[in-house]
Amino acid sequence: MNDKINVKSINLDEYGWNDYWSEAFKKIAGEGQKPARVLQEQKGSYKLVSEFGELRGEISGRFRHMASGYDSYPSVGDWVAADLMPQEGQAVIHALLPRKSKFSRKVAGAVVQEQIVAANFDYVFIVNSLNRDFNLRRLERYLTMAWESGAEPVIVLSKKDLSEDAEEKIREVEAITFGVPIIAASAVTGEGTDALRRYLGVGSTVAILGSSGVGKSTLTNLLAGESIMDTGDIREDDSRGRHTTTYRNLVKLPDAGMIIDTPGMRELQLWESEGGLQGTFEDVESLGSSCRFRDCSHENEPGCAVLEAVRNGLLPAVRLESYRKLKKELRFIESKHNQSVRMAEKKNSKEISKCIRKIKPLY
Repeated sequence: MNDKINVKSINLDEYGWNDYWSEAFKKIAGEGQKPARVLQEQKGSYKLVSEFGELRGEISGRFRHMASGYDSYPSVGDWVAADLMPQEGQAVIHALLPRKSKFSRKVAGAVVQEQIVAANFDYVFIVNSLNRDFNLRRLERYLTMAWESGAEPVIVLSKKDLSEDAEEKIREVEAITFGVPIIAASAVTGEGTDALRRYLGVGSTVAILGSSGVGKSTLTNLLAGESIMDTGDIREDDSRGRHTTTYRNLVKLPDAGMIIDTPGMRELQLWESEGGLQGTFEDVESLGSSCRFRDCSHENEPGCAVLEAVRNGLLPAVRLESYRKLKKELRFIESKHNQSVRMAEKKNSKEISKCIRKIKPLY
């Protein structure tokens, strides 16, 4: 990170600090340690905001030794306890405060571990563009993860000015989101700006999520009222914006709350989102309660109310297929995770046995 360090007095209340965090801090902080919030993370190095302004943060050796996985490390939006050295522009992170909310995904590749994308936000803006990149199935996946995060989801349909059938697409979204707020927005006309700003009071944090090119950075600039994030042009071949954000970033808006902007994620794999699946597919879950068998998989069982609804045209077949796909993915991840836990426990048991055999009897 080559950012210039700003050493100045900061009111952390503007960054979301409150009595809740103060009590949590007292339980874990060591002598002389101060609170700070993670603004940015890049390859194990952190940009923090503290009462002394922005500092570069590094993990202490003990913290690194005690960390049990990717999810144990600070992520953007986290509050930490740290030793602050404002004159050097540095801080040493010693502890992570318990998260109030988090957006998790499985790490990319074959490793079965949780990765925290963002933490401690109040709302999730799920951005889906209304141009040719409009995708209901992708929206279902993001909504499933948003419900599981512990924050309130809001659907933001961007680039309305580029859509010739925006109202029809909005109705399609309404049919699968069951009361989740939906806001159509345009950076060109400014439509939706006031509605979105209602979620961004002082001290409030919003995580903006969506695939590459849907207009997340443009939306951030729109809400800020100035250009604080790089944006890309629209590609002519597929109407998708060019990928611009390359790292997760917490941005404080002038006289308002904060936004966590995230890179578009090419490999968005679920992580323990069973509760989120129920919230996203409320229609399928409701129909499933009338199935003959309690553990009905809605595949080919007799007396399946879900399949009957598909045959009668009450439930779109693509909706059921999306539900099956995500549920299958969750079961696979759960199975792999449990297998990893069992292997770790077995390895630990073997190590303990070796140590016991090495101990000489006292008699």
